[in-house]
Amino acid sequence: MNFDKKDNVYKIVMVIVVTVLITFLVTSVIFYNYYMKTDGGNIEALTKYISISDSTATLEGKIEILKKYLENEYYGEINEDDMIESALKGYVAGLGDEYTEYLTEDELEELMISVNGNYVGIGIYMTQNQNGDVIVLLPIEGSPAETANLQTGDIINKVNGIECNGLELTDVSNLVKGEEGTKVNLEIIRDDTIFSVEVERKTVEIKYIDSKIIDGNIGYIEMLGFEENCTAKFKEELNKLKEEGITSLIIDLRDNGGGLVTEAISLSELFVPKGNVILKTYDKDNNETVTKSTNSNTENIKMVVLVNENSASATEIFAGAIQDNKVGTIIGTKTFGKGIMQEIQPLAIGGAIKITIEEFKTPNGNKIHEIGITPDIEVENEEDIVEESQDSQLQRAIDFLKNQ
Repeated sequence: MNFDKKDNVYKIVMVIVVTVLITFLVTSVIFYNYYMKTDGGNIEALTKYISISDSTATLEGKIEILKKYLENEYYGEINEDDMIESALKGYVAGLGDEYTEYLTEDELEELMISVNGNYVGIGIYMTQNQNGDVIVLLPIEGSPAETANLQTGDIINKVNGIECNGLELTDVSNLVKGEEGTKVNLEIIRDDTIFSVEVERKTVEIKYIDSKIIDGNIGYIEMLGFEENCTAKFKEELNKLKEEGITSLIIDLRDNGGGLVTEAISLSELFVPKGNVILKTYDKDNNETVTKSTNSNTENIKMVVLVNENSASATEIFAGAIQDNKVGTIIGTKTFGKGIMQEIQPLAIGGAIKITIEEFKTPNGNKIHEIGITPDIEVENEEDIVEESQDSQLQRAIDFLKNQ
């Protein structure tokens, strides 16, 4: 009797086990057919795996999901290299810092050109209008473009037969540039005339510094950027002006967007006495570094520095050093307010990362970032200045130096 009961229990248990096994097998088959044999299922399974197994969902896994959808559904052509570059840019942009960015190899080359002050090409500044036309802003002085009589407002319609309208400005720039000694054919539209011109590519030096004497004995030096070796070039221009007998100096840094911090410090040392503070910097842990002048033979000359709302970064370092050390007078409008510095690190994967590493302040510890430097004498300028006499900021600087 007990044996019969045990036999019945055994049969019931076996039925349950078999049922469970059958259910498992059926479920497994269904799972395999849906999740592994269909694209939708594969993606859904991967999505569930990431969300369940890894709460942070690695970037690689997320991109793999998007890639799967795009490969199977996207109507247009897929350029994997362009997408990877865009992904890298977007990842860094997620920091929310407009000055920290991933640079492609082409963008890195362009940046190095602006820093080094020379490149191989034809020597023009270009822009692009809303219609996609590539416009000549200005041929650089002494450049092949100037020799070829390219003019402001010319439309570059074709480069070596390739239509420019609709292309990115960087792509047009790359078409124009090339090896030194080679030639490029440009189709130009000027007013109602279309003509072609052949221009030889040469090493073009971008002239960031210009000087002259104004109002009899006032030296005037204009600087458009703090590129490599700009301090040495500045000293050359200043010595020429001193030989011609200047008694005071105007340094025009309006619309100077900055450049190398090392050059801003070097230029400051020409005027800031030895031992005086030029700059204070602070890293991510708020550790302070104080940079002092090491020059024991500074210039002793009455000086005005002109600035405006586009004077930024390295320009603000110089202006702050001059103002706080009281070795010159700042005239114009409040500066841009970029008080952070970036470092460029080339990457093994190609391109580079431009990354914010420090904040800088004036010698007195005044914050610059998003605040700017307020001039000692504030003077607004009218737009569309054509003649020197219409430049209110420059005229105020002249009057100030003449009355010192």
